[in-house]
Amino acid sequence: MGRSNVAVAQTDDDALPAAGDVLNRMAPTAAPVLNFTDASGRALTLADYAGHGLVVNLWATWCGPCVAEIPSFAAVAPVLAVSGILVLPISMDMSGAQTVRPFYASHRIFGLPILLDSDGAAMDTLNAPGIPVTIIINTAGQLVARFDGAADWNTPGTVRALRDLTHVAPPRNDVQPVDD
Repeated sequence: MGRSNVAVAQTDDDALPAAGDVLNRMAPTAAPVLNFTDASGRALTLADYAGHGLVVNLWATWCGPCVAEIPSFAAVAPVLAVSGILVLPISMDMSGAQTVRPFYASHRIFGLPILLDSDGAAMDTLNAPGIPVTIIINTAGQLVARFDGAADWNTPGTVRALRDLTHVAPPRNDVQPVDD
């Protein structure tokens, strides 16, 4: 899918809503198979990040709402990383890393990986009507929430929501079966 075929989700005003307030939570389902590359061209999928909570964002440098929200991902990424949650911004830019690298530099975006899907296949996989779109994957590899549009991901409530959504409690060994 090329850039000209990608719709851009618009925001109603300049203030982005707190992502924790607008996430569409869902019953856990198997995470979609997304194929993308890193800046060096190495092929990746979400399975390469198994065991981590994931905040996966489809975006592009030419998308106004994406540009508005990407700094909040950069700001919250180190906070989430402490909890084992990774932010994976996957750029839909057709020219790939040669566009994303200078964008990150000029917008002072640090600490986010350069991930690329220049043919837009991830949008098709997610049945996304436009960008930005963000999905949340828990540590068990299940899709647990989604948001279509731009939001502020760097709020205390959003951090709490992402920690709750992404972490699957390990089974308790101290629970004894009840005899009937």
